Amino acid sequence: MHRAFYENKGAVVNKWRHYPSIYDRHLSSFRNKKTRILEIGVSGGGSLQLWREYFGQDATIFGIDINPACAAFDGAAGKVRIGSQADPSFLRSVAGEMGGIDIVIDDGSHVASHQRASFETLFPMVSDNGVYICEDTHTAYWRGEFEGGYRRPSNFIEYSKRIIDDIHADFHHKPIQLEGANRSIFGIHFYNSVIVVEKLAQSPPMQIAVPG
Repeated sequence: MHRAFYENKGAVVNKWRHYPSIYDRHLSSFRNKKTRILEIGVSGGGSLQLWREYFGQDATIFGIDINPACAAFDGAAGKVRIGSQADPSFLRSVAGEMGGIDIVIDDGSHVASHQRASFETLFPMVSDNGVYICEDTHTAYWRGEFEGGYRRPSNFIEYSKRIIDDIHADFHHKPIQLEGANRSIFGIHFYNSVIVVEKLAQSPPMQIAVPG
């Protein structure tokens, strides 16, 4: 990923310096396979080129953006569809066209309600052993257009913190925010400005003693 990023000669790719290491940690096993990647936020098309370089020619790569001008990048490094990440019907139609999703990378509006809408619609569609990444979650601390604010319950960081309780639902009887999280989430990782959710079917927890 560092090579693909720093040797980029195409359209500009704008990422924080520590992001490539996060991508490599969670996405390297998907390289050079028939992986289906959906990126929210196309901008100048540079990141679609980055993903094509990183994942290889066998990958199915789609980008979505609300800006009609991004349609100009359709067919370059991947397919582009125009619509809102906050529109569940649109998201479902794109996922259907892709034939399913293995990886979602949300680099879209960074607005809290949009991030939640995308996650709640798309995460159930992510394949088992897939990954959901939400970038630039530092906007969760910014009031105004991003609907953030320090520990504001509706921002995506606070929303994701509650998923920690959800994956422990076998051990408490409190209200559940994300139904089935304890049977579908292997792990949730918090990094500076990035949240990664790993999807993998989970059996009920069982304590084992060895030798038994």
